[in-house]
Amino acid sequence: MKCARCCGLMVADELLDLQESYLPMWMRALRCVTCGNIEDPLIRHHRAGRSGRVTKVVEASHTARISPRPSQAA
Repeated sequence: MKCARCCGLMVADELLDLQESYLPMWMRALRCVTCGNIEDPLIRHHRAGRSGRVTKVVEASHTARISPRPSQAA
């Protein structure tokens, strides 16, 4: 798998989460050996949802710019 940031090699890694939970929690994630980017299933889910919303916003703003302006009556 390639890294989304630098296209480097992603490897499976075991991570220890000490801040987000009361007890230490181990989790599996993918880590880029080049830049250190970490992706787990939750990160990928959030990025997928965000990219869909960004596309809709861009399409809406693009359509708004193309549509003609209403004429102003004097």
